[in-house]
Formats: sequence, structure tokens, C-alpha cells
Amino acid sequence: EILEKTIIAAQAIDYPNFTIWVLDDTRRDWLRDYCAEMGVQYARRPDNSHAKAGNLNNGLRQSAALSNAPYILVLDADFAPQQPILMRPVGLFDDPRVGLVQTPQFYYNPDPIQHNLGTSACWVDEQRVFFDVFQPAKDGWDAAFCVGTSFVVRRDLITEIGGFPTGSVCEDIYTTYRLLQKGYVTRWLNERLSIGLSAEGLTEYINQRGRWCLGTIQVALLKEGPLRGSGYTLNDRLHYVHGLMHWFSKPFILMMLVSPVLYWYFGIAGFYANPLDFLAFGMPALIAFWGYGTWVTDRRTLPIFTEVTQIVASLAVTATIASAMIRPFGRPFKVTAKGLDRTKTMVHWKLFGFFLALTLLSQFGAYIAISTAASFDGNMLFNLCWTVVALVYNLATLVACVDRPRLHGEERFPFDKPTGFRFGGKVLAGRLVDISLSGASLNCAFAASIKPGLCGQIWIDKLGWLDVEVMRNHGEDQLGLRFADLDEGVRQRLIARLFSDATINVVSKAEPAQAFGTLLQRSLLGEKSLAPRSIKPLKTPSHVSPPWWQGTTVPSRK
Repeated sequence: EILEKTIIAAQAIDYPNFTIWVLDDTRRDWLRDYCAEMGVQYARRPDNSHAKAGNLNNGLRQSAALSNAPYILVLDADFAPQQPILMRPVGLFDDPRVGLVQTPQFYYNPDPIQHNLGTSACWVDEQRVFFDVFQPAKDGWDAAFCVGTSFVVRRDLITEIGGFPTGSVCEDIYTTYRLLQKGYVTRWLNERLSIGLSAEGLTEYINQRGRWCLGTIQVALLKEGPLRGSGYTLNDRLHYVHGLMHWFSKPFILMMLVSPVLYWYFGIAGFYANPLDFLAFGMPALIAFWGYGTWVTDRRTLPIFTEVTQIVASLAVTATIASAMIRPFGRPFKVTAKGLDRTKTMVHWKLFGFFLALTLLSQFGAYIAISTAASFDGNMLFNLCWTVVALVYNLATLVACVDRPRLHGEERFPFDKPTGFRFGGKVLAGRLVDISLSGASLNCAFAASIKPGLCGQIWIDKLGWLDVEVMRNHGEDQLGLRFADLDEGVRQRLIARLFSDATINVVSKAEPAQAFGTLLQRSLLGEKSLAPRSIKPLKTPSHVSPPWWQGTTVPSRK
């Protein structure tokens, strides 16, 4: 269900001549047969040596024997390309210094933090700041780097450096730096040219960050890496240190939450300050930091939410850093699992227990200190305040540690198109609101009079008439429809229509009032306090002239 979207969307790429290869490192016969049926090339190898980099290099060799195309577009199996994904980047190779062109990752589903906090409609995914702010800024310094999917690379250059480098579990950033050694830069094309599936569960989300942290450390230690290798400029090395600092900040984030426990039970103060000093010096700096972050990222950061995305992974990343200091190499490549059953609530007890223990210990320690202290010095008052701050972060993190069920099935995309709904010899004019592979929402007059169970047909732009069944009424003018018994050809055309030319279905800027409101509701009342994630219906005229669809047949895929 995941891979077919990528293959079908890839076949719809708007480019005059290209060959699609599916690189299967699990040696699945059904996938080999499916690729033959779809008319795409298939490659496998006898082992999984060097993980993803080894799989890419196997594809590099096999494709060279067949087509030897000068440019290679790499897509993870869960990233559906948009139609211009080849036409847009190749022009940048007119600059002979450009060895690789990277495009940002966009996701068509909320990540676990968004989903678990109940803020998928009002809070951006954790990587938006990196893709929309950091990478374009680094590009200005010729320091943007490959992120593993949705990039185009020159075959001659990747061959010149011996293929995709295999020394690290993060072959993507290492590829950029090996190219930099030869004088070739990675160019960042900041356009939405693919849509992928974000990590769906917290375990996968954390494992992914742990792998990125380990890979960044490994590349720093390699002989040809940016810190030890020759051929790198000072600019190259400084930008790599910046990336390392991101991961090495995680233990300090963890220490901020542990510090109240250390103070109340062991007398070890994380901060030596009194409230007035902090109000005079610390608070203005903190407010300026929050304000600047919100402004420079165009509302892609938000206090508490931004920190929680870092806190959730901080324990695992800290453990990864500690173990990497002892044994940085020889670790297996952990694939981020996708498409698993997400219909049940899952509590991540190790994480939940850790942050619950921090919460209870810090609050109990503060209570004992208040009860027994004859007087309060400035340092104690400050740590009391910090205990309250840590309580807020710990509670938000506890909410994020519970994977909520994902019950809405296929992700829906906004689809503001005129349509017609015909049944029993009648045709009702209307307008589509949103659409998925399983169904659609329709605005039309007299919707309230149509009963669930009614079967008919709906017109989909560029597809034609599709059989549907009315499942429910949403208010007076909106119907929920289910596609009925789509044959394989129509299903493939629907996939291509939705995933190779997708409209944006995720929020791009934070809505602070809504985000804090939904977080408070979920913290206090739980899952039932929130309405299901939905796309706002569009107000449409009651009557639309229907002749444009009369007598039209479903177009062929070509």
C-alpha cells in the first residue's frame, strides 16, 4: 500500500526519458512480480551489506549496465514524487560546481508528536524548521547537505567517489561531504517536489533520531570526514560542527529537567540564581529567544511544543552519544518501520515511566522543602519556580509518550473542484471538499435529504465518473462518500491523481491559541475531548451548471 504510491507516482513524472528502478533489500518475490506487472526495473542482491548505501550501490551498478543515465533521482520507498521532480532540479546542474540537488521532505501525515499532542491541525512537524529555514540558509554558504531522499545526483561524480559512501549509517550527509572534497556542492532547491510518510509511532520516531545522531558522529570520526579529511574548507568544517552541536545539546536539555530532583534531594543546584536576578537578566533573554525564533522561522517554532519535540528524543540520543564514545562503529542500520497497525493506543512505558518519575520526585521534593524550611533564600525560590516550569514540560512530554490510535485510514487531501453526483437518473451539482483513496467529501444542495446507503457516481477531475456509496451526512450540505469496488486500473489512476499532484494537507505555520488549547484539553480530558482531524469544508454555490461533465467517459491513464 505504501510502495505502490511511490511507483505509480514515479511513473507520472513529467520528464521525457527516464527508467524506474525498485531496489529491494528484502528479496520479496511478490515485489519482483509486481514490478514486472507495472513495467519497472527490479534489483536485489544476495545480502544486506552496508545497508542503504550498499543497496544504492547495487542499483548504481545494475542501472549502469542497462541505461547509464547521467542523473539519478533517489526516493525512499515511502516518498511519492510530484510531476516536476526531475524537470525542476536538472537545470541547476548547468553550474559545473553542482554535484547534487536536494529538495525538502514534506509529509502527508502528522508525525507522532503532532498526533499525540492533538495538534496536527495547528502545529508544524518537527523538521519544518530544518527544511524551511536551516537548509536554505546553509545553501547560501554552499553548506546544504543531502538528506537521503528526493535528491538528484550526477552519476559521473558519484561513480568518481567510489559510489555512495559506506562508512556511516548516514550515507546521505557523508555523500555531500565526499563531493565537497572534490569541489562539488550540494544545492538546495526549496520546492515541494515529493510527499512522504512520516514516522507513525514514537518508537520509530526516536530510533530515527538516534540513527541520525550516530551517523553524524561516525562521519565526524571517519578518515575522509569533514573534521579529519583533507580538501575541506573552514566553512565546510564549521557547518559540520554546527550539526554536531545540535545532537550534543540533547544531554543538556535532559539535565534541565533532572535539575529539580538533584536540587531537592542532593543539594546540587542546576542554577545558582534568585528570582529577581533571573527576571532582570534571564527572562528578557528568554523572551527575546522565543520571539526571535518565532519571527525568523515564520511561526514554525512555539514554546513548549518545540522543546517537547527535543525532550522526547533526548534520552535515546544521550544514550547514543554515550555509547558512540565507546563504540562508534559496527552498529546495525535500523530501518524506520512504516505501514504498521496503528489502531490501538500504545503507552511507551520506559519513556513514560522516566518522565513520570521525574515529575513525582521533583514535586514531592519541593513539597517537603516548603513544609520543612524555616525561610526561603533566593536560590530556593528560583528552584521552586524552575520546578513548576519542569512540571509543565514533563506533563506535555507524558502526553507525547502515548501513541494515540490513527483511525481515519487513508490520509485525505484538500480537493476544491466542481463535481456532480448522479443517482437514479438525477445529477446534483456540487463541489468536492477533500479526497482520499477510500472516499471523498462533497458539498451540494439537498445533501440533508440524501440517506446513507445510497449508491451513485461522482465526477472526479481528470478521472471521470467513479462509483460511490453515501456513508454519512455532515451537516445540511455535506456528504461523506466511499468509493465502491474500484478496479485496479481506476485505482492506479486515482493514486497518480492524488500522490503525483498532491495538494498540501498539513499545516505550515503554528496557531498558538489553538495549539495550547488542544494540548490543555488532551492533558486534562484525554482523547475524547478532541474532534477528529478534518479539513474545513468550502462554502459553494447551491447550483452549478452541469453540462461540462455530461456524457464524459473515464479517460485512459495515458
